[in-house]
Amino acid sequence: MRILPFVITSAITVGLIVSLNTNLLLPAPLGSLLSPQQGIWQNAEDDNYNFSADLKFPQLKGKVNVYLDDRLVPHVFAEKENDVYFVQGYLHAKFRLWQMELQTLAAAGRASEIIGDKALAHDREFRRLGMVYAAEISEKEIEKDPVIKGECDSYTAGVNAYINNLTESELPIEYKLLGYKPEQWNNLKTALFLKYMSYDLSGHEDDFEMTNAKSFFSPDDFDKLFPLVQDSLDPIIPKGTVFDSAKVKPIAPPNVDSVYFGNKDLADVQEEKPDRDNGSNNWAVSGSKTRSGAPILCNDPHLGLNLPSLWFEMQLSTPTFNAYGATFPGAPGVVIGFNDSAAFGFTNGGRDVRDYYEIKFKDATRKEYWFDSAWKQTDFRVEVIKIKDRPDYLDTVAYTVFGPVMYDKSFTGGRTNGKNYAVRWKAHDPSDDLRAFNMLDHANNYADYNAAVTNLHNPGQNCVFACKSGDIAMRAQGEFPAKWKGQGDFVMPGVDSSYMWQGMIPQDETPFQYNPARGFVSSANQKPTDSTYPYYLGRDYPEYRGLYINRKLTAMNDITVQDMMDLQTSEYDVFAEMAVPVFLKNMQEDMLSEKEEKYYSILKYWNYTDDANSKGATIFNILWKEFTKVVYDDEYADAPKIIMHPFESTLLESVLRDSTYKFLDNINTDRVETLSDDVTDAFEKAVVEIEKTDKAGKLEWAKYKDTHVSHLTKLEAFSSLHLPVGGGTYCVNAIKADHGPSWRMVVSLKPQTEAYGIYPGGQSGNPGSKYYDDYINKWVEGKYNILWMMAKGEEKDQRIKWKMSFSN
Repeated sequence: MRILPFVITSAITVGLIVSLNTNLLLPAPLGSLLSPQQGIWQNAEDDNYNFSADLKFPQLKGKVNVYLDDRLVPHVFAEKENDVYFVQGYLHAKFRLWQMELQTLAAAGRASEIIGDKALAHDREFRRLGMVYAAEISEKEIEKDPVIKGECDSYTAGVNAYINNLTESELPIEYKLLGYKPEQWNNLKTALFLKYMSYDLSGHEDDFEMTNAKSFFSPDDFDKLFPLVQDSLDPIIPKGTVFDSAKVKPIAPPNVDSVYFGNKDLADVQEEKPDRDNGSNNWAVSGSKTRSGAPILCNDPHLGLNLPSLWFEMQLSTPTFNAYGATFPGAPGVVIGFNDSAAFGFTNGGRDVRDYYEIKFKDATRKEYWFDSAWKQTDFRVEVIKIKDRPDYLDTVAYTVFGPVMYDKSFTGGRTNGKNYAVRWKAHDPSDDLRAFNMLDHANNYADYNAAVTNLHNPGQNCVFACKSGDIAMRAQGEFPAKWKGQGDFVMPGVDSSYMWQGMIPQDETPFQYNPARGFVSSANQKPTDSTYPYYLGRDYPEYRGLYINRKLTAMNDITVQDMMDLQTSEYDVFAEMAVPVFLKNMQEDMLSEKEEKYYSILKYWNYTDDANSKGATIFNILWKEFTKVVYDDEYADAPKIIMHPFESTLLESVLRDSTYKFLDNINTDRVETLSDDVTDAFEKAVVEIEKTDKAGKLEWAKYKDTHVSHLTKLEAFSSLHLPVGGGTYCVNAIKADHGPSWRMVVSLKPQTEAYGIYPGGQSGNPGSKYYDDYINKWVEGKYNILWMMAKGEEKDQRIKWKMSFSN
């Protein structure tokens, strides 16, 4: 039973809050927290809790039956399509309400309402990024689409039906600890959640860091440190694909290459950023390469590892569609999954759709700014930020033709140059992205898929598809600005229209593959195409997972579901495969001490696999870190604090291409250092940390990496810590300390669909439930659950444990 451990840990948590008077959590009165009738004791869920219920809501148009299986997965059968979204909203709220609301409050810049003024900087940054502004525009698009409006209205009504019947004792424990209550859901909150995902997946940029690098380094050094092309790239659309000439041809200003070179007025902005490794793997293999003769589709999105989990597993069945897979608590529909005819999934496109422009205001009032040879009137939006136990904070944000002025004299972002920067972000533009998921849930064939995904504008995604007719496809989908080479890599002048986006890449020029001759499609966040594609795609893309996946899929035939699971959980490090021989070839072994030789021997005989017990993986990662420092630290010694550092592929490919790579020589010494000198020096320095790690008993990779799945409040009592799991950044199984495969799925599209999946968490958001984190150990072990697409007539199946009936 989970009751006793949960009560004990909860009581300890409350005790710590009270005794330490921590400002992280602002609890309700102690008496309320410990009340037997309403306090934390009520959140302890008996292992035999009965989830069955008979519920009536006048909003429903027909009957809905929900069959909860032994993993607490709801199989929802509705007579009317919109009713299935009502019940989905109800169930999301029942099992994940606090998580849903927290995400939307964070997205809206309202965290200060809950935890006080320590969240004010976050709230101001998100308001100034235009998160609420963008969501309001998205909500208007929802209102224009009767299908999506009906879907969202029903979902919202379902969430509120649960909230309105929620008793004090049933409040999720986080509300009790933080001392607040849920508010009513609305369609704007759904739009905010989707914009939060846009931020997570398309909000990363390095404009200020790149601008400072361009200002600090010479043009020649800059090009060496930040090349446009990666030697090892194996793109999503294979090399040799012929592309038509561009229909939209942006014209670069004549001074574009010289802007910021040698500039001493550096832009030291410190900003909150999503993880740059937010990515994924997906692929589909044709039946010509599988043992069954049916296509197999695989997907594993790589996101932050948290409890409650990002995903909630569901089946949604109506007379018009029947879909199963991963859903987002906070939005209707199945996002990654399959239906009776097809399967679909996504990886992050990774393109830069967030740019900054330097704004010149007429004076301190900011009422006018210089644009196209005239003073243009500024629009203002007053953001009212409520702060717990404090007066409201009013933040007046200036809006320009580019978008909101994110950084100015009142919100500096740590700047010291006193300049103003407006942000142009694709997420601000009108789009009806929920339409894409709605249509995918209904899709029967390639034509349906193609029509569906073209509705996805932001965040841009690599959309994989397979269906039972045998088709497989991949589309690098999104609405992306057509940029000249280098546009948006740096902060741009905002005094005229010459640096603005000049159009979007037409949808018929979007890179895609359909039933390729090689028998598979794949993506792992690498660059979509080679340099023959007529539009600029940016510089930095992770290339190594894609390289390994394509290598394996090319060689494989007679493929089984197990083969795909093995590839999805592969811990082979192809980056290390390329880098370690450089170290071994150039190490001055005769200079190594006995201690150093011991660790060198481990590296020398390592098999390039980042398994949990590997010591070689730890030694390599520490050595690579030190090698990077030895090569570049002298060049960066006088650099500004906020500056871009070279991509890891740059250093590796540079020394593979040229053993006399310019930056190997230390500019602060009289001698000329060689690759051999740097490798040996780096290893000697690395051994200091390696030995310290070894003495601490943490030289095994899992112990060194220390993967954890933390509760969103970071409370250890509600977290799963110190997981014995391998994988890493360059592995297909890309597990880092707090980031990795958030949902693994393998679907074989045989006449009777065979599907498997897992995510690092559990269906319930209640830490007092046995269903809170019951998948984590299985996920660590690389195992999968069967994804059971329940059919009518299987109501008596032994996997069904509870039934919830909904009617009007």
